[in-house]
Amino acid sequence: MVFTAGQIAGILEGELHGNPEVTVHKLAKIEEGEKGALTFLANPKYTSHIYSTKASITIVNKGFVPEHKLETILIKVDDAYEAFSKILEFYNQVKNNKTGIEEPVFKSETLTYGADFYLGAFSYIGTNVTIGDNVKIHPNVYIGDNVSIANNVTIFAGAKVYSETVIGNNCVINSGVVIGADGFGFSPNKDGEFHKVPQTGNVILEDNVDVGAGTTIDRATLGSTILRKGVKLDNQIQIAHNVEIGEHTVIAAQTGIAGSTKIGKRCMIGGQVGIVGHITIGDNVKIQAQSGIGRNIKSDEVLQGSPALNYGDYNKSYVYFKNLPKILNRIDELEKNYSDQYKNETENH
Repeated sequence: MVFTAGQIAGILEGELHGNPEVTVHKLAKIEEGEKGALTFLANPKYTSHIYSTKASITIVNKGFVPEHKLETILIKVDDAYEAFSKILEFYNQVKNNKTGIEEPVFKSETLTYGADFYLGAFSYIGTNVTIGDNVKIHPNVYIGDNVSIANNVTIFAGAKVYSETVIGNNCVINSGVVIGADGFGFSPNKDGEFHKVPQTGNVILEDNVDVGAGTTIDRATLGSTILRKGVKLDNQIQIAHNVEIGEHTVIAAQTGIAGSTKIGKRCMIGGQVGIVGHITIGDNVKIQAQSGIGRNIKSDEVLQGSPALNYGDYNKSYVYFKNLPKILNRIDELEKNYSDQYKNETENH
């Protein structure tokens, strides 16, 4: 994809300083910029690179005044970082704006879909599936029966969406994601053997949910596993059956959440956190990486450790923990001194 300086300035509503016909076809960091690249300068510590960069076009803040000669064309905007982010979003939209149905695919005759639909090769779509406008389903995707997908959804290659799943508007499902597999439900009999409990529920993703690569979200035993609007999941996360995650909560990689746990709104959960089942976590909770959560958590708590403690208490406790050898030596010395003193006093009497 090739864009001119004039087109980019128009998209950003910026001030162009240079030839509007100069073209770029790739993006680059300012210190690695080369001919044909678009870059940006937002952090002052990178200012020196603008005088040596080979990038054809650089986005800068309106207050930037060059002190030396530049080889790059400038586009001045109110916020260079925000403007470059806008260009990245636009670039992705253009790059992923495929339409049409490739071959070979399998799609049921009962499939209904909206405008600007893209279906990549070797994909499978089951019966009674409904798909909205501007949905992009990349190659090797499996969509089970009775799935509902709203507008502006992107499902990347190799994802699996099991039957009865509901996906809202503006969701992104990355490669290797599995949505709607059976929850981990087994019941022991009198002989200690485990028998599978049928998982008859589904998964619901509300609007603006992002699911990272390799993440798994299990269907409910009864009812629904629900991710509320704006939830963002990193890669390789396990969401068990009947979990509910509140609006705008973000969760980092390798976290596991056991069944029937309810997580509130606007929580921030670090990587490799383990959360037991059947508990409730309030709103605005922050959980540090590698913590273990085994109890109900009130709103606005900040936690760390395994089992997790209040963040401040954990840090105070850790000071003592890391000094345990010194503390033990001091206790041993006190006991020895006390023993010697007691012995002397006994002998004197």
